[in-house]
Amino acid sequence: MTGIPYIPETFTVHLGAPDSPAENVTLSFPDYIKNVASSEVYPTWPESALRANIYAQISFALNRFYTEWYRSRGYDFDITNSTAYDQAFVNNRVIYDNISAIVDDIFNSYIREQGEVQPFFAQYCNGTTVTCEGLSQWGTVPLAEEGLGAFDILTRFYGDDIELVEEAPVRAGSPSYSGVPLTLGSTGADVQLKQIQLNRISQNYPAIPKIPVTDGLFDMATERAVRAYQRIFGLTQDGVIGNATWNSLSYIYAAVKRLADLDSEGITLSELPQQRPQILASGDSGDEVRVLQYYLAVVAEFYNDVPQLTINGQYDTATENTVRAFQRVAGVPEDGIVGLATWTALYRAYRGIAATISLPGGERLLETFVLRQGDSGDEVRRMQEYLVTIATVYPTIPAPTVDGRFGPRTEEAVIAFQRQFGLEPDGVVDALTFLQIVTVYTDITEGAERRAGQEPGYTLTTEEEEGTV
Repeated sequence: MTGIPYIPETFTVHLGAPDSPAENVTLSFPDYIKNVASSEVYPTWPESALRANIYAQISFALNRFYTEWYRSRGYDFDITNSTAYDQAFVNNRVIYDNISAIVDDIFNSYIREQGEVQPFFAQYCNGTTVTCEGLSQWGTVPLAEEGLGAFDILTRFYGDDIELVEEAPVRAGSPSYSGVPLTLGSTGADVQLKQIQLNRISQNYPAIPKIPVTDGLFDMATERAVRAYQRIFGLTQDGVIGNATWNSLSYIYAAVKRLADLDSEGITLSELPQQRPQILASGDSGDEVRVLQYYLAVVAEFYNDVPQLTINGQYDTATENTVRAFQRVAGVPEDGIVGLATWTALYRAYRGIAATISLPGGERLLETFVLRQGDSGDEVRRMQEYLVTIATVYPTIPAPTVDGRFGPRTEEAVIAFQRQFGLEPDGVVDALTFLQIVTVYTDITEGAERRAGQEPGYTLTTEEEEGTV
């Protein structure tokens, strides 16, 4: 469940009920559908009836694949051949020629509800010995004999709000979990996907706090939500989305959305990750590059093999050389490009340093990736205390309430601070903003002290303070 559905090249069938010690069979997706259709319907039926049934069989199978219905629970297959759970499949059975030809024509087409993304859970039954709310297999025959086409037959059973997706892409299937744990500082589409899932799950489990911004940045709010989820579902409460937590989230999300039901809540495009993973490379510029350079500069102080660089917001040759050096040290691919693996390794190195060293005045580096509205805790309180002190010198900066909660007033103070010191006024305290806050705070409390209201650039001498020039 990571994006737009696709047709898997291969499909793995468990020859029995989910927990039975049965064999798994892997075959191409078209061959799987040919087997199911040959096992469930009669080749002598009218072609439009056959096509309607095969569309339903394709969509049912793709729903199981897209929601990772079995794999998210630790099974090593995509579907079973038990008709108590899934579709009929008889290993090594004879395939009917006309069914094979139809499947070759439409295997990369599936049903979905209008406005939704996931393949429709096309429930069906034979319509004689077993009846259900979905499609009646035998019921498709008289409709075909009346002259209805395959899609019109489907709308008779599933309603008018369905549509066919045709020419869907075909590619090799792979687990949605990349194998790289997501933790504080991780970025990218995978983080955003799990943030979206956590927020939806929290509607059913309100003890999970909402994540204010689902932008693909694993921040403190995301970690709190992950820990709460892990506590509720009996997982290790480490705040990290590893394999177990990833799969659990996928399964519970599918369950609360009822993705394997006819009355599914559905997934819309707005619920899919919209942000590409944060990637920086030679030629880029801006605040993201400045943050990267700041982290590299801190790391370079403690790693002799990582050269220092100038923080100028330009991804220049010096920056690329420093990135390559860090990649060598960190054991990630040395390509001079900052993708998810490099970001994660760099942030972990930075956090390790931040936990042990102090800035001027004994203050520590910011250990979390960012602070923003909705966050709370000791680091928010510390930042608020600094801003209160800074506000006594800079009247354009309103003093926030020191309560450890990053609310609207704190955001207002942060934005004013950022404007005062030429930073991007987005109200988010990233590493650069925090460093500037600490620097100004240290200047006020330990450097050349300024009177309230005095702007920077003019330092009073003792004589001037006493009025004796």
